[in-house]
Amino acid sequence: MPERESASPQHDPDARLGDLFENLPDPTPQIPTVDNTPPPPGSRRAAREAATNGATLPADDSSGESQGGPSDEDTATRAFPITGGAAGADAAPTGAATDPDAAREASAGAGTTGEAASSSTASRGDGVSDPAVAATSTAVPGARLEDLFHAPPEDDAGSRPPKKKRRKGCLVALIIVLAVLGGIAAGGVWAWNTFGDKISDALGWGEPADWEAGQATGEVLVTIKEGDTGAPVSTALHEAGVTRTDEVFYDYLVKENVAVTFYPGIYRLQEKMTAAAALEAIQNPDNKLEHSASIGEGATIESSLPGMAESLGMPIEDLQAAVDADPASYGVNAPSLEGWLFPAVYTFDPDVTATQVIQRMVDRTNESLNAAGVPAEDAERILTIASIIQREGRTADFAKVSRVIQNRLDIDMKLQMDSTAQYGYGSLHEGVVSSSAEALEDPNDWNTYVHTGLPVTPIASPSDAAIKAAMNPEDGPWLYFVTINLATGETQFSETYEEHLQGVAKWEQWCQENPDGGCSAG
Repeated sequence: MPERESASPQHDPDARLGDLFENLPDPTPQIPTVDNTPPPPGSRRAAREAATNGATLPADDSSGESQGGPSDEDTATRAFPITGGAAGADAAPTGAATDPDAAREASAGAGTTGEAASSSTASRGDGVSDPAVAATSTAVPGARLEDLFHAPPEDDAGSRPPKKKRRKGCLVALIIVLAVLGGIAAGGVWAWNTFGDKISDALGWGEPADWEAGQATGEVLVTIKEGDTGAPVSTALHEAGVTRTDEVFYDYLVKENVAVTFYPGIYRLQEKMTAAAALEAIQNPDNKLEHSASIGEGATIESSLPGMAESLGMPIEDLQAAVDADPASYGVNAPSLEGWLFPAVYTFDPDVTATQVIQRMVDRTNESLNAAGVPAEDAERILTIASIIQREGRTADFAKVSRVIQNRLDIDMKLQMDSTAQYGYGSLHEGVVSSSAEALEDPNDWNTYVHTGLPVTPIASPSDAAIKAAMNPEDGPWLYFVTINLATGETQFSETYEEHLQGVAKWEQWCQENPDGGCSAG
């Protein structure tokens, strides 16, 4: 084997890497070709070319055609790897492409011709415009290959109106639903307010009318008057806190068909008793207090003596003589004992005398006066004011009524209280509010429509609350008041006469709507 052939290659450290590339053979130039094969019908390419042909402007047939090149339609619908002069009609024939220098020039000109393809008109090598290339450049400006695989964006402007319509439709539906629900709710509220009690009773939802057995506690005294029947006794039991509702006792008597006779007197019962237990207690003689007597709030001596005599089993003449005695004998510095018999229920020993009964009541009044801080020398005046307050107002308004009285006394204005005129005329207990013309004009010493200042004595027995109000009137400028609803006792207090007349009109209207409400005797 020759030495040169068998020797291993030796590395030349001085050799340059560039020599390797310099010794490479010249590349064979690649001339791009155009595929003029028509696309298969129904393919995506056929659809794309049909869409492009519809948007491409028609080419001018008078312009020169590319020799041996594609038609205007093919040029406008196909993408070429290399555009410009290299693909024009003046391109060198395939046989001339074997020249290495020509190939290098063609490769070097690719970049230049690529730029020329972006212009509106491609220039041929001889300076003549190539209409085919121009058509390709202007057919689809800014088109990209990616556009073929993405659907065009939907028109937002065209899609918004339906969405708005849907939103409006939902809003209308919501309003209708709310209106229907509101109507149902309003109807339910009306039905409940109107028939709530009956509905509750029918379904068993409401509170029971009677207390449960075993809840009775404490001790209360209930007065049954002469001639009382089931209905008044039922009311008295409820007011004393014995029964739960006003009618439960009477309803029990009707339901059980109980025939009972109520004897007048004072009975010792308990709070929160069932209707059956209350009836049993009333019928038990041990619960009837013997030798007991009571005075009602706002009552007078004349209206109280008959009941006292009956409950005590004492002749009324004895009691009348006791109250007609000198008030000083009871420690009272006053013309009479009117107003000095404190309203309460009293229990006495069986051998009690009429004088002892009256003294016990006077002593109880002194206890109330002392508790309110009334000076002894001012006791008669305070009792007189308190007695008017008791007859004219309800407990919640006592302090305001007291202020009206005091404001009128301060300016020497006549009190003009109907209760005083009625007391002096003897019609206080007729059960009406309005005074007769005769009572208002009668010149007796108690008529504050005729005389200025207070009546000469109290006109009734005041309670603890009335005595406290007489000592502590509420601050205010009022000079007038009128009860505008006798059923509820609602009272309007006014500073001016004009305002007072408006209240009087309200009272007159109530009286017209309630002819049996106790406005007048006629």
